Amino acid sequence: MTHDSDTPLPPPKERRRLRQAASLTQAQLAARLGVGREMLHTWESGRATPRGQVGEAYARLLTSLAHPAGDPSAPAAGTAWRTRATAADGAPPGASPPAAPAAAPAPAPVSGPAGAAASVPTGFPAAMPAGADVAPERDSSCGRSRFLTPAQAFDALYAFCAPALVRQAFLLTGRRELARESVERSFQLAWQRWPEVAVDADPAGWVRAAVYEYALSPWHRFRPRHRHPEPPPAVAEDRALLDALLALPPPHRRTLLLYDGVGLDLPETAAETEASTPAAAHRLLHARQAVAARLPHLADPVELHRRLVRTASAERLRAARPPAVRLEGERRARFWTRAAIAFTVALIGATSLTLHTAPTRYEPPVPPGATVRGIPPRAAPGPLSATELTLRAKLRAETAHGPERLVPVPR
Repeated sequence: MTHDSDTPLPPPKERRRLRQAASLTQAQLAARLGVGREMLHTWESGRATPRGQVGEAYARLLTSLAHPAGDPSAPAAGTAWRTRATAADGAPPGASPPAAPAAAPAPAPVSGPAGAAASVPTGFPAAMPAGADVAPERDSSCGRSRFLTPAQAFDALYAFCAPALVRQAFLLTGRRELARESVERSFQLAWQRWPEVAVDADPAGWVRAAVYEYALSPWHRFRPRHRHPEPPPAVAEDRALLDALLALPPPHRRTLLLYDGVGLDLPETAAETEASTPAAAHRLLHARQAVAARLPHLADPVELHRRLVRTASAERLRAARPPAVRLEGERRARFWTRAAIAFTVALIGATSLTLHTAPTRYEPPVPPGATVRGIPPRAAPGPLSATELTLRAKLRAETAHGPERLVPVPR
């Protein structure tokens, strides 16, 4: 089922016209939304319709293109689709469209012309523009464009994704501290591999996959501080939803959160969970049935999405500052680098010691004895017979003193 966004979408032809009027290519608009160019082409051709948070961001971006900043007049062709959508909701045709829900503060756009970036909902952002480390930023003081440094691009990605990823990790694990730790460790890994993450088609998806893998790791159960559960949410409905989520198997829980929470399509969900599309569909259906069995009022996917967003937003979850995450990532990288160097030096020292103490020439083993022809073997006493053994025992038992036996006396 599709998710109806608060901002309606224009017809496919109007979407293409708005993009061309803004002098944007499909690749540039797709990069701004964090999706592929082929997917944007299917949206403009009418073969597919965006859903979830991606569709909301796409609708708001088209709205910003239809009403540029500083232009009080709005063309009738660009606003007709908004008027029709408002009239369909029961409002008078001439009334202004309802205001969109408040959005969380997002970082400054890192690519494209100013004022054309889509705002990010407060729920679960799905994507981040790719190539942020090489995108120009407008310098208002001199009118020239400068390039973002890797640290600035990383900070923009962290500020864009970290708050929502902490909430998603909390829904996955039910632990606040583990959710924060998962996000920080994943961003530290992203900073260590920043040349790879910066050129990725979906940097936010790269980090999200790392967060989910770390949060759902089975090794956390052996940690001492994870043996006791954390305090549940204060609201009863939130506790019931969190219990229903934690009762699901981890793959089903992850699929449900990606599809009904983040708003990814089924192929994207299957790719991120490393499963086939039919397998992801079965996991989603089973997860929905399990949640609906415990909470019947959440059988509707739209209501389930709203409850997921509200439950995650109700928790006071905060992530560390981007510079602190970068510094911690660099500290960990230095520690493991020094540990690897120390291990390598120890291995080289042990190898050198072995080579120094090992024999330098071949020492043949001592051969067994052999009979030489012409030389008789040395006579040796053989085993005693039964009669000789009896006699020896008798002599040892009798005393050596007395007239019955003569004892030689040395002279």
